[in-house]
Amino acid sequence: MRAIWKGAVSFGLVNVPVRLYSATENHDLSFHQVRASDGSRIRYKRVAQADGEEVPYKEIAKAYETEDGRTVVLTDEDLASLPNRSSKEITVERFVPIDQIDPILYDRAYYIEPDAMGAKAYGLLREALRESERVAVVTVSVRSRMTMAVLRVLDDAIVLQTLLWPDEVRDASRLDHLEEVSDPKDNEIAMARMLVESMAGDFEPEGHVDDYKEAVEALVQSKIEGGEVTEPPEAEEDGESGEVVDLLAALQRSVERARAGRGESAEDGGSADDGGEAEEAADGPAKKTAPRKTPARKTAPKKAAAKKTAPRKAAARKTGDKSTSTRKKAG
Repeated sequence: MRAIWKGAVSFGLVNVPVRLYSATENHDLSFHQVRASDGSRIRYKRVAQADGEEVPYKEIAKAYETEDGRTVVLTDEDLASLPNRSSKEITVERFVPIDQIDPILYDRAYYIEPDAMGAKAYGLLREALRESERVAVVTVSVRSRMTMAVLRVLDDAIVLQTLLWPDEVRDASRLDHLEEVSDPKDNEIAMARMLVESMAGDFEPEGHVDDYKEAVEALVQSKIEGGEVTEPPEAEEDGESGEVVDLLAALQRSVERARAGRGESAEDGGSADDGGEAEEAADGPAKKTAPRKTPARKTAPKKAAAKKTAPRKAAARKTGDKSTSTRKKAG
């Protein structure tokens, strides 16, 4: 595992160099949104609500919305001026009975591992927590946010469990229908107690399976084995204007190469609208990536040039015919 934090645990005059590791990982299923016809991924753009215009990332700022709906934009300078409570030390404030902390407050769990020099002090803290049946209340900065946490023992490791702030737990009295719940009768309570005892046992998390996840994975595997795999088309590059400029440049280079192959200069070759040159210009972008083969293709323009001289000779013969008919009329 990769450590996400390195610092020290301090309790009294004892300092324990430690590393912090995420103790849990998320195995939730993740589905992509795609176009049903070809599997092409769906992309979302950041647009302004006011006018629907797309907003570049560099123009996006953070803002705080007040309870009455007003928006206050905070600049990077504003955020930098805030008090920085980040620390690389976990300071134990007090040891409290574990049953005084409601499980609803528990948030993220992290394993604490000692550095080589702190192994002995780590063991001392672990056994003190285990024998006292208490947890150590601390404050710590994880991922640049200061939070409450507790240190507790799990097997042979000390676990740092972050806690929610009290105002992050919603008040149960805000539920709508709790007042409608009536008190059960004594015989109903006795029957419920018997049911609880008949179903009593130990908690074995290994016996609980995410059957939905397993069903999805089995379904996907069956589709793969049946050849039902979609190959989405390649995504187009952003910035169409840049592609147009590159295309025009490639066409121009192709025309210049064609002229050079015929020994013509830019002035002698005429415009790129000529039929033969336009055809070679159209071939230019596809051949742009292989300039080493250009000498082999230069022979083709020479043939084209030879063919193009034929119409010029024909034009000369037509001129001669006109002169002959003129002489006949004169005679």
